[in-house]
Amino acid sequence: MSNSGETVSIIMAAYNAEKTIESAIESVLAQTYKDWELIVVNDCSKDKTKEIVSAVAEKDSRVRLISNETNSGVSVTRKKGAEAARGAWIAVLDSDDMWKPDKLEKQLRLANDKNAELVFTGSGFIDNEGNPIDWQLHVPQILSYRELLKQNLVSNSSVLVKKELYEQFYAVGDYMHEDFAIWLGITKTGRTAFGIDEPLLIYRLAKSSKSSNKLKAARMNWNTYRYVGLNPLAASYYMCCYTVRGLLKYRHLK
Repeated sequence: MSNSGETVSIIMAAYNAEKTIESAIESVLAQTYKDWELIVVNDCSKDKTKEIVSAVAEKDSRVRLISNETNSGVSVTRKKGAEAARGAWIAVLDSDDMWKPDKLEKQLRLANDKNAELVFTGSGFIDNEGNPIDWQLHVPQILSYRELLKQNLVSNSSVLVKKELYEQFYAVGDYMHEDFAIWLGITKTGRTAFGIDEPLLIYRLAKSSKSSNKLKAARMNWNTYRYVGLNPLAASYYMCCYTVRGLLKYRHLK
């Protein structure tokens, strides 16, 4: 694989994640692709998140801990991780999600084969206690800007993206889906997002995140459409697509 030797910088924002972050980090340590660094940015956690990460970092120099001076929110926190990244690629892993061991290896292989700059994967699901849910999110092999507008199938924790693109299109704002805004910004240039239809991401449901409330998530989706430049009419059309497809998706996850 010609991408061998290209470091992947993995960004993990963490806030009060003591119950799940160890499993998330262990899934990184288990990766078959070994040329990575894990940057955990602690957003002023009040639990033992910092101590757990520090213990891992003492044993593996590829793990780095950065701490915010004040609680800053997830988009600012991830940006801080990206600014500290040294790798050619950026991957994001939320502190309550996990990866399959061959996730990075398969993505880098596809990136090499397709000359891709943005690669995402399908997802499997677990509940808040870690029990598997019998459903998989399937993804297409290619995803254009217009199709992405209709439904965000690019799960944030599944992404592998060129660092320069991530930095160029990074969006800050917890009033919207800032990750969705990034993928829209990248694909709007004509670049294609390439998907691997395998559940290489294990996504934890019932998380207390900013997108867990469906009404709030819809409002944030609208804000994202407006952020990327859609006029109200176009944003309304794509909101309809988003709502219908979202209902079809989440009926499997009740």
